[in-house]
Amino acid sequence: MALINPHINFNGNAEEAFNFYKAAFGGEIASIVRLKDLSSDEFPVAEENADKIMHIALPIGPNTLMGNDIPESMGKVNENENRSKISISAESREEADKLFYALSAGGEIEMPIGDSPWGSYFGMFRDKFGIEWMIDFSSKA
Repeated sequence: MALINPHINFNGNAEEAFNFYKAAFGGEIASIVRLKDLSSDEFPVAEENADKIMHIALPIGPNTLMGNDIPESMGKVNENENRSKISISAESREEADKLFYALSAGGEIEMPIGDSPWGSYFGMFRDKFGIEWMIDFSSKA
């Protein structure tokens, strides 16, 4: 079966966001490439973009959360209009609570975690970086 590996664009704070996600999920950042690592005569990198992230990856179970910074020359990502959500299927109510409270810290809760009308344990929020998340646990799985 195919895996879904979300990729998120940031406005210069990808590394900070991924350290936050690492603290919530555990594990280690598997890959981090800065724009300066790719700099060459064919691909010059402006000094103000040198330390920005070209690619960062955090394995989470069998999936990988990936991201990068968008150089200012390409315009800003409208983080509050990201309109896609990352959905996490937790293995227990305890894991759902742990992830919900860790990832929503400093963010905005859209739907508090709790028993949903459709029978699962569910919550939804936008984290402090503007990324939207849904946490779900279903004992019927």
